[in-house]
Amino acid sequence: MMPEPNKFHFRIQVQDLSKDFKIYEQPRDRLTELLSRRPRHKLYHVLRDISFSVENGRSLGIIGDNGAGKSTLLKLLVGTLQPTSGHIAIEGQVAALLELGAGFHPEFTGRKNIYLNASLLGVPDDNIPELEMDIIEFSELDYFIDRPVKTYSSGMFVRLAFSIATMVRPDILVIDEALSVGDMAFQKKCVERMNRFREEQKTMVFCSHSMYHVQQLCDTAIWIDKGQIREMGPSEEIVGRYEDYCNNKKAYNSIIEDLPDAERSGKTEVAEDKRRDSRILSVTVESTDGEELTRVMPLSDVRLRMEVEILKDGVEGNFGFAFMRTTDDVIASWLTTDIAEITKGPFNKGDRFEISLLVRRLAMRSGDFYVLGGIADRSGLLWYETRISKPLSVATSKGVGQLAMECDWTVVSRN
Repeated sequence: MMPEPNKFHFRIQVQDLSKDFKIYEQPRDRLTELLSRRPRHKLYHVLRDISFSVENGRSLGIIGDNGAGKSTLLKLLVGTLQPTSGHIAIEGQVAALLELGAGFHPEFTGRKNIYLNASLLGVPDDNIPELEMDIIEFSELDYFIDRPVKTYSSGMFVRLAFSIATMVRPDILVIDEALSVGDMAFQKKCVERMNRFREEQKTMVFCSHSMYHVQQLCDTAIWIDKGQIREMGPSEEIVGRYEDYCNNKKAYNSIIEDLPDAERSGKTEVAEDKRRDSRILSVTVESTDGEELTRVMPLSDVRLRMEVEILKDGVEGNFGFAFMRTTDDVIASWLTTDIAEITKGPFNKGDRFEISLLVRRLAMRSGDFYVLGGIADRSGLLWYETRISKPLSVATSKGVGQLAMECDWTVVSRN
């Protein structure tokens, strides 16, 4: 039996959850199985023995490869699928943004779908008109709101669905990768809304391939691999290990494709040895006193620090840092050792060291950034690996424009 959620202050509790799907080779096998009462299917285990809890006011990120079972887990949480075994306990009202257009009647207008979805989410009919104009304003669909939603683009679907799901103020918000189809300006509005949702001590489950957003929006993360929880813990740690895994896999697959057929079929250990030269363990932004920073003032001195481990003998390479805008991933500044006279190796397997770069009088006037740390080959053209820091906010200073410049004014009288 599942414990009472209120007793432990959990909004969501999942225990030993499994989900299987029956796979039939031909449609008629379903009927044959029903009549003969003999199995004509194969069981596909999508999820196996999933257990976790989400406390009230916390946010959970779900990451993993395509086909790992992430979307199935979300559907089980919101009740659109039923588990094969295990238990789910949910406390409070749930709003979900899952498959594109789910919950919308294609023949209804956007306005009618507002009333339909709000009613399904438990909003009293008398309260829906109060929310209607706010939903329309946030979705920016004024011109299209009285048109059938079957004429909407994918981005318009998401605008309306997200606006409804967040405007009704649920206790639990469940979001799949739906925001990826929105434009950049609307994505920013959505992130701001989700941050406000967290500030109100609401609970959120967020599934995304954007590791930056998982780090920014989620307290903890679950990495699902082949239907099972591979790792669970603080989002920064889990995202870092998942990125290591992805970088490993990309390099490994690339080498496998380049191998001769004989090696590809029987000598994969050769590729395993070649797949990585080094890895980044951490990237941080610090004050000159060594304190990790997430917010700085313009024209402050900051130190960028990257910890690296060498995985092969004889590695030579360059190191770099980039300030990236979080809104659009545009590089604000790129700093690399291929134009500096510093040690570039050769390094040997097992070597661990820190690369530190002091940036004097940081020139960005304001904005939200993250710092990207990278390792490249000696030419500086082939990048082995990259890793991002925690989000870094540059506080607003007086003036306009993108840059703050250190300067001294003088006024000289000519009388």
